[in-house]
Amino acid sequence: MSFELPDLPYAYDSLAPYMSAETLEFHHDKHHNAYVVNGNKLLEESGLKGKSLEEVIVGSYNGGAVGGLFNNAAQHWNHVEFWNWMKPNGGGAIPGDLEKKLIEDFGSVDAFKDAFVQAGVTQFGSGWCWLVLGTDGKLQVTKTANGINPIATGEGTALLGCDVWEHSYYIDYRNARPDYVKAFVNDLVNWERVAELFEAAS
Repeated sequence: MSFELPDLPYAYDSLAPYMSAETLEFHHDKHHNAYVVNGNKLLEESGLKGKSLEEVIVGSYNGGAVGGLFNNAAQHWNHVEFWNWMKPNGGGAIPGDLEKKLIEDFGSVDAFKDAFVQAGVTQFGSGWCWLVLGTDGKLQVTKTANGINPIATGEGTALLGCDVWEHSYYIDYRNARPDYVKAFVNDLVNWERVAELFEAAS
């Protein structure tokens, strides 16, 4: 299968003021599209053509010695999910079972949010911060460099991820990454999507 750029599930201006139309136009139409175009070129010569996106990610991870195919395939998957992890008028109430599990494993929803923001802020350079349902059945917050994700590392199932590459926030927040990650977790998250992934993985 080849990679395809999905349409955004909302209008470019519908995440404002937390994420601007300009950011979404650059991030989706330029950055994500480049991962799709470059990934498809590299896929042709890889021996992994015809595999699922997840199989391409695992097959090209190479124990962390990643190359161009992995970088583009992983970033494609990360961004497909990222667009769906946000929604207009996001944030707000967290569906019951997920909220209970966050409280059980972190002590409180606020403690989870603090850990998530801290992971995003302390990821040196480009990368992602994640809420993962670990293989031990517990929720945990992790962070990864560049395009690496929980599919590659086998740490568990990604329920939520925030892109902390500068292209994700610099137009709107300049160098204030903490403000961006706080806005993401408080005002942009599509908790229904996170809960859906949690139920499927539980």
